[in-house]
Amino acid sequence: MNPLLTTGLDAHRGTTALSVNVNKVALLRNTRELGIPSVLRAATSALEAGAHGITVHPRPDERHIRRHDVFELAALMQQWPHAEYNIEGNPFHNLMTVVRDLVAQALPVHQVTFVPDSVEQSTSDHGWQFPHDADRLAPLIAEAHDLGLRVSLFMDPLPDAMGAVRALGADRVELYTERFARAHLVSEVDTVLPHFTAAAQAALREGLGINAGHDLNRDNLTDFLRAVPGVQEVSIGHALIADALELGYTETVRDYLRCIHAASQPA
Repeated sequence: MNPLLTTGLDAHRGTTALSVNVNKVALLRNTRELGIPSVLRAATSALEAGAHGITVHPRPDERHIRRHDVFELAALMQQWPHAEYNIEGNPFHNLMTVVRDLVAQALPVHQVTFVPDSVEQSTSDHGWQFPHDADRLAPLIAEAHDLGLRVSLFMDPLPDAMGAVRALGADRVELYTERFARAHLVSEVDTVLPHFTAAAQAALREGLGINAGHDLNRDNLTDFLRAVPGVQEVSIGHALIADALELGYTETVRDYLRCIHAASQPA
């Protein structure tokens, strides 16, 4: 099968799914009242180019993705039954309200990614902590499952934490990769990457699925996927949208898919 045409829901695809985070498109749009650039057109272009899914992170202040975007994108995803819609955010803020309303309207949402960001943060910068966060997360994970959704927890690469994640009933972890990306910039990957490899191995032993995201880009993505086993999905926004300003959505998405495919080939 052509790796650029593999769907995100195909359990036998044997490659990593690419979910495109369109938050930064909304951030630029929100600087004017003209509705451009269009979040819907960005998502459509990404899916047409072969992306396996779309990610959004609606925050309470709506600094980028707004509530109406979440629902308009969900309606769009109905036209792409083989792609996944991932809604991420802090479940103690506005995330669960949005997700409940999507499900109530029978709109597609496949995965929720719980992220422990504060209202003041410009971007996510750490994962959940155990046992500190366990009791608060447990009922929300159970609720998401009752809604028929897969749950992924945003986590630092801590092998010893994977058992606690599994005990809570989460389905996947999303490894927070900024530390790797920074090390890659200064050629210090060898000191950092083993932590991610070990965390992924621990997650797999616990029966968890593995996602990854934050500052992954065309320069470091292949190296990460070659070293970290079992990554089922990468969620990429900032770098991908920045690349699209120069290359366009179609060529950018295809280039990220080439990076993913290269990870499965001999180095």
